[in-house]
Amino acid sequence: MSRLRHSFALIVEHPVRVIGYCLALILVAFSLTGCVGGPLLSDVSISDSVLKPRGNGESISINYSIGEMARVWVYLRDDQGNEYELRDGDLRQPAADPYTLRFDGTVQAAADDASLVRQLIPDGVYNVVVRATSEDAQREVTVEAPAPITVSAGDVQPPLIEDLLVFPETISPNADGLDDEAQITYQLPVTATVDITITSPDGITTYPFVTADEQEPTPQRRNWNGKTIDNQLLPDGVYTYTIRAEDRYGNVAERQGPIMLTNGGQPEVTITYSNIAPLAVMRGEDITVTMRLENTGDVPIRTYGPPSGHAYSTDDVFSSIEDGEYAAKAGGFWRIGVDWDANSGGGAKRYPYRWAISPRPPEEWAIPFEEDVLMPGEEALITGSIRIDQPERQMSFYVGLIQDGVGFFQDRTGRVIVEVGL
Repeated sequence: MSRLRHSFALIVEHPVRVIGYCLALILVAFSLTGCVGGPLLSDVSISDSVLKPRGNGESISINYSIGEMARVWVYLRDDQGNEYELRDGDLRQPAADPYTLRFDGTVQAAADDASLVRQLIPDGVYNVVVRATSEDAQREVTVEAPAPITVSAGDVQPPLIEDLLVFPETISPNADGLDDEAQITYQLPVTATVDITITSPDGITTYPFVTADEQEPTPQRRNWNGKTIDNQLLPDGVYTYTIRAEDRYGNVAERQGPIMLTNGGQPEVTITYSNIAPLAVMRGEDITVTMRLENTGDVPIRTYGPPSGHAYSTDDVFSSIEDGEYAAKAGGFWRIGVDWDANSGGGAKRYPYRWAISPRPPEEWAIPFEEDVLMPGEEALITGSIRIDQPERQMSFYVGLIQDGVGFFQDRTGRVIVEVGL
């Protein structure tokens, strides 16, 4: 009884302090519940009753108010009872201001259409329905907008991705000229903005390939070489390409498929030793070239003749011997060559004296007498001779690597000056 009298006395003596404390408790409780007051769902309305999509960003706003934490569904219903979902159970917090959903005339495409993601809703009249359930799912409220929406877009063809072909579906991006890249071809029936992405085998990382490219309704072709846009080669695996096309109405089409990367890597050959001797000859005599090479890359390299031991004259060019049998080929083949400073040849005439990079005789090549393969870590010792028929008193020779159609590597290596007596 004495404790009760003490509490009553505290209230009488300090009424302001006690009232303030109680109000603070009420505010904290109110904050913890996340409530702003009001009904679960109310004030469903639309900004206009007619939508005429013309590809210029036209839209109608669908508005609704939430008075407590709730999950919200928004959909359109036609006069046949078909429903088109705009929101699917999204969690919404109570707010003083109404929520606004912008409806541009597009809805999620039907599940039976594998290539369309979003499409214009068919022309017609639609009731706007908003449904909310309380966070504990014990209460549900459904409200229709006061007026329906009439959609009138006309006949709009979606940007379907047609005649899609990826060839080959398995590539080996190692610069050997065999299936180094995949060609992706397709056609659009209408102008659309296209994105192409490549997704990693684990489905986690996506690499952009083509971004926001406006494409006309003409045949399209893109070549992918297994690399990112910053030229980094991706590891082997099965990747997924995704082509996404969106027109100005908001229609979206999408196609996907696999591309396998195998035996990818960076080719590299290193000249580890070179020697040109003797350093003084008479015109008509030979110099001997000795070169040691190693495949220091992580992929095999292709090579072809003439084979080690082939003899040249300074009047020869690799492409003219054997009736052109050893002319440069497409396909990224590698060879070792010798050139000299006063050579007037350029481009394909550089390094006129070339040999295959193979430690084996031609009959033992991967394709006998045609081409061979130098495996990663494998070495080759190449020799050859050049008869000096050039009317020069002094010639500066050097060696280098040639990859057909790509370029020259370790260019002008092992330079020596050969004195020529007449």
